[in-house]
Amino acid sequence: MRIISSRTVRGLVSLLVCLFCISSISAQRRDFLTDEEIEIVRDAQDIDARIDVLVKMMDRRFGVLGINVNGWKEGGKSSASWDEPPKGARSELLNDIKKILQKAVDDIDNLAANPNSAPIRDKDDKRAKKDPERFPKAVRDLAAASKRYLDPLKMELDRSTRDEEKGSIIDSIDLCNQIIEAVGRLPG
Repeated sequence: MRIISSRTVRGLVSLLVCLFCISSISAQRRDFLTDEEIEIVRDAQDIDARIDVLVKMMDRRFGVLGINVNGWKEGGKSSASWDEPPKGARSELLNDIKKILQKAVDDIDNLAANPNSAPIRDKDDKRAKKDPERFPKAVRDLAAASKRYLDPLKMELDRSTRDEEKGSIIDSIDLCNQIIEAVGRLPG
């Protein structure tokens, strides 16, 4: 029978502690949408409505950061459904903006690649009349928001001293430029 040395035991204990710490750190990851926002996105099945709420979510984060993007402002009766403003450190909120922008791009790309995945309505449904207009409207709305975001993002990039913030801002600027370029390829 082989006896395990105390050095081996300490090594195994250290390994287990490290694995436990890593798993607890990854379990504490922060969602880029609040619970209420997740429900709002889930309810917005039409692409134009979904892009509209995603843009509002980015505008909310810019507002929390004190960055004026001339966008949607919470207030009035509709703000009750939005719940509390998002919370987080500056770097977290900038990363949220990048992730929400990426989600908007992904949702548009997914619908472009799979047009049959859009909600199917009966011809008698009043909403069905607007269905052909929804995709180009969503792309144009996202491009308009991207144009609003570009200058404030560039100013924040110049002000930022942290690499993590700069990375999120640069990624957001790149996405905005790609969106603005894509809207030029839309027909008519």
